Amino acid sequence: MANFYQWQQQTLYLNVHIQPRASKDELCGLYNQRLKIRLKSPPVDGQANRQLIQFLAQLFAVPKSAVTLLNGETSRDKRLSIQQPHTLPDVIAHA
Repeated sequence: MANFYQWQQQTLYLNVHIQPRASKDELCGLYNQRLKIRLKSPPVDGQANRQLIQFLAQLFAVPKSAVTLLNGETSRDKRLSIQQPHTLPDVIAHA
């Protein structure tokens, strides 16, 4: 099992590393046993966190309310939960 995610019943827990102020929103593979995500938003006033939740909601085909930032609000390293994801990106589906 990969170290950057964990399933508990129908909830997916993700450990991610964020790179704010990128040219586009995208998954970038693994970085220090975390899923690296580039975001266009700057890390100012929670903008990057809001963009991260929106990006993950679209990626996993769930409403934004199903994505919760558990810890790392002011850090690049974050832990999130996703309730009942409908789709999985290849990096998780084939891990």
